[in-house]
Amino acid sequence: MRIVSLVPAATEIAAALGLMDQVVGVSHECDFPEQACRRPRVTRCSIHGTGLTSVEVDQWVRRALHENGTIYAIDEPLLRNLKPDVILTQRLCDICAVGYGTVAKLAQTLPGAPGVVNLEPTSLLDIFDDIRRVGDACDVSERADKLIGDLGERVENVRERTASNSSRPRCFLMEWVDPPFCSGHWGPELVEIAGGHDPLGNMHQPSVQIGWQRVLDARPEVIVLALCGYDIDRARRDYELLSRFPGFGSIPAVVKNQVYLVDASAYFARPGPRIVDSLEILAGILHPTKFPDFMSRGREDPRVVRIM
Repeated sequence: MRIVSLVPAATEIAAALGLMDQVVGVSHECDFPEQACRRPRVTRCSIHGTGLTSVEVDQWVRRALHENGTIYAIDEPLLRNLKPDVILTQRLCDICAVGYGTVAKLAQTLPGAPGVVNLEPTSLLDIFDDIRRVGDACDVSERADKLIGDLGERVENVRERTASNSSRPRCFLMEWVDPPFCSGHWGPELVEIAGGHDPLGNMHQPSVQIGWQRVLDARPEVIVLALCGYDIDRARRDYELLSRFPGFGSIPAVVKNQVYLVDASAYFARPGPRIVDSLEILAGILHPTKFPDFMSRGREDPRVVRIM
């Protein structure tokens, strides 16, 4: 079976199911596991490597979607040469990957009419269902069931250990800085399972732009910068911008040095197997004494930077 993955999370799902040898093409953003970096890139996006600021990225994306309906391009000749049997894609977000309609229409013109697997998760359960969907499409259903079982045990471990918590910190999981966006879909759910409460989150719905005053009014006790599609270095740069917002210094999370930067590109924004790592990262942030096993040798998790 020849698999082309147009979504980083789908590539990670395929890898976790032991299918990387059958993955013959990936998107320009697929970077995990390491084998993915050696596969042909079937998509591209002109905004990558431009060095635009957060507000410029937001403006560019809005303009491109309005004018072109997409921000990505598919290398159609390459895709034809790869002759996939299965294409893994998504319908969830036009900003995350090539639109599902474009992929489905193109697939109908390819030799053998490959199957198109749509991944459209809005919750943790949906992510697990997507793993099962990929497993079924690629004839490894038993592996998928095993993987889901293992991931589910880790989730329940966190859920059970936070169920009796009397303290549930107000945690703002911030998806974009300029303009401010709250987290959506599975993000607020992760905060809840990890023993917190996101007063600004849009659970199981798309993330949305919010006014800065709403953040000030919510008075979060913890802020986690999980900037969609970006790593810790970009989060560090955008933190400098955020720190200049009016009233930032009065937020309880800032006063108590409870502002954290995370690699959202690898974890929080990528709905694959590592979404459970994201949950454990949050649990370690919100309740470090209760989850010492989610800390690294007595120090903070290396996937997280705490602003002091």
